[in-house]
Amino acid sequence: MIQEKSNTKKTVLSTIVVVLVIAFVLWGIPNYAVYSKELNGKAQLKQAEWSRQIAIQEAKAEKEAALLKKDADIIRAEGVAESNRIISKSLTEEYIKWKWVEGLHDGSSEVIYVPTEANMPILEAGSRVLN
Repeated sequence: MIQEKSNTKKTVLSTIVVVLVIAFVLWGIPNYAVYSKELNGKAQLKQAEWSRQIAIQEAKAEKEAALLKKDADIIRAEGVAESNRIISKSLTEEYIKWKWVEGLHDGSSEVIYVPTEANMPILEAGSRVLN
């Protein structure tokens, strides 16, 4: 009889444990799914925030580069303008003729334009036979 009571207690205890485990599993699985989705959502939000910050920093860097390029272009243009101003003060017809003759001697040009009365180049001088 004592043995039967002991077996009955063990059976009741085992049944209670099994019921508690099943109840915990039935309660835990949906809650874990919700918890897992919440953590996944937080991770995606953090990743989106980092991506946004990276995009902002890249845009700031592009803006700064564009401003520096603009400043460099302005400085370069001012230098060219100053150079042109200096050259225009000293430019004479004799200098232009000398520069043209110098260009003929360096051999870098294959086409020579000879000015005519109407300031139009003669384009077919080699194909015509002079009488």
